[in-house]
Amino acid sequence: MFGLLLYPQDFIYLTALLIISALSLFLFTAVAGRLWCGFACPQTVYTEIFMWIEHKVEGDRSARLRLDASPWTADKLWRKSLKQFLWIAVALWTGFTFVGYFVPIRTLAVEAMALQGGWQIFWVLFYGFATYGNAGFLREQICKYMCPYARFQSAMFDQDTLVVTYDAARGEARGPRTKAVDAKAQGLGDCIDCTLCVQVCPVGIDIRDGLQYECIGCGLCVDACNSVMDKMQYPRGLIRYTTPNALVQRWSLRQMLRRVARPRVLLYSAALLALTVAMVDSLLVRTPLKVDVIRDRSVLARQVERGQIENVYRLQIANATEVPQRYRLAASGLEGLHVASDSEVDVAAAQARWMVVRLRAPEGVAATGPHSVALEITAIGDAAVQLREKTTFLIPR
Repeated sequence: MFGLLLYPQDFIYLTALLIISALSLFLFTAVAGRLWCGFACPQTVYTEIFMWIEHKVEGDRSARLRLDASPWTADKLWRKSLKQFLWIAVALWTGFTFVGYFVPIRTLAVEAMALQGGWQIFWVLFYGFATYGNAGFLREQICKYMCPYARFQSAMFDQDTLVVTYDAARGEARGPRTKAVDAKAQGLGDCIDCTLCVQVCPVGIDIRDGLQYECIGCGLCVDACNSVMDKMQYPRGLIRYTTPNALVQRWSLRQMLRRVARPRVLLYSAALLALTVAMVDSLLVRTPLKVDVIRDRSVLARQVERGQIENVYRLQIANATEVPQRYRLAASGLEGLHVASDSEVDVAAAQARWMVVRLRAPEGVAATGPHSVALEITAIGDAAVQLREKTTFLIPR
């Protein structure tokens, strides 16, 4: 992955990455609400891509409604067909590039064009179909009914979390009017009840009824309302990003920013920083070599020529680099302990190899029983690639 070869033994890095992602989600949500849902979630991003294509081919919302209600003509058939073709093309390209993370993408392209590699083609079609269905048709239904983030992110909100908010004190009482009408004289607020904020909302809520769990914080209602305020020559910000405390207390931006550094945010930040630094440091000092030592159960210990004591082990060496490596074996822990079998071994790139290793020590070097020793494996030509693996050496009675 990105030039880094990972083995099942490196599962800890995936665990750390998932924890970092979760802590990031907690931190960003506590500070600024559902940033992930509104701006970074693939469902949101791909829905925007598909809606952009729909807008370019069929026109704005009013034009699309007229097109859907009109009888089938050559123009309608052409536009609908072109939209579906572009949707399918984007979906298939998405599936292809996603599978390309796991299969060499040049090989994948050749196999796909030759209709070879059944499983690869299956997963390209699977992810392509998922993208096409989710972004093209289900859209906000995924956010409202299927996505778990919509349910638990609200538990991270507090009164200082930045959310999309309707300023009811300024907007009520709402009512339609023209620019020439003196709203204050008629007891009206700034909201002209145009319902554009509802029309543009991807999840179909009315933000004027207060914050609701369906709100993904995308801010489309903010843009729509500001455009209406501009036309009515009213100040912007009837619907805006702010915090509940700032809205009630009428805080300035500086006062609102001071509340960012609160205990919850500081705790999330400290945990995220510590874990990220630890993971990066671990990756930087990581040795591209994996070794497992297993005692041979059939031969625990035996006496061989010249009275030496021999223990037999099964050794697995995994070369976590992209080039072949030659390793040298050495033993330490007892005086005179040495490797009696082949002390050098070749391992192909990104491969693992099992081998039998025999360790011998002179008779009488230590008391009867198990003794802690170590096998040292060093890459020939790169002394920095070195690993020390502990095991036990048995001396029989």
